[in-house]
Order: sequence, then structure tokens, then C-alpha cells
Amino acid sequence: MKIRIKGDTVRFRLTKSEVKALCETGTIKEQTHFGNVAFGYAVQMDSNTTAMHAEFKDNNITLFLPKTLGKDWFENNRVGFEHHQKTQTGTLYLLLEKDFTCLDNTLEDQSDNYPNPKLEPNP
Repeated sequence: MKIRIKGDTVRFRLTKSEVKALCETGTIKEQTHFGNVAFGYAVQMDSNTTAMHAEFKDNNITLFLPKTLGKDWFENNRVGFEHHQKTQTGTLYLLLEKDFTCLDNTLEDQSDNYPNPKLEPNP
């Protein structure tokens, strides 16, 4: 799972196996360690919500996805989900999407990424 944060935008990108795990177990999480402090990020299916939303608590970002939207995500062609979450100071833009292979050359392991539709031949 990758996250990209810029200003009031948070973007989560999941590989094929991560999307499958999310659909099967209802949650996926990662941590980045900074010495003795860990920064966590997670995506969690939530059957009690109707809109995607995020919270930051105890050095963790958790993105909550309505279970009704995400339960079949691994089995369909939907690229992702987006939501504008109102906050006390403005709006937080949230994006959850499948991670496609890059168009340029990269040293990053992309073996579990989704095929990039821009690299597929047009019929």
C-alpha cells in the first residue's frame, strides 16, 4: 500500500493482493518506523458508514470505506473511490485506487500492480 499526501489531499494506492486482502478480511494496514516512533496507515471496510472518510489518531491514518461500495472491488473493474471530507478548516480530498504499473521506467517492484490501461493496445 502506498500513500501520497500533498496539502489536504490523501491518496491511497493498493496492489492486486492488497485489494484482495481488503475484500476478504475487511482491513489492511502498514507502518513506517522512524526510530522508536511508528507512523501507521490503514484502509478499513465499515458497514456502519455511507461515505468514505478518514481519521488521524495516535500517529495513524485510517481510511474507512463503506462495505457496500468495496466488498466486490477485487472482482470488478472499478479503479477507485473518491470523497471530499469536510473538516473544521476546509476540505480533505480522499482517493483510494488500484495501483497501476508505471508508464516510465522505474526500479520499483510492480509485479503485483494492475496492468496500466494506457499500455494496453486499443481494439
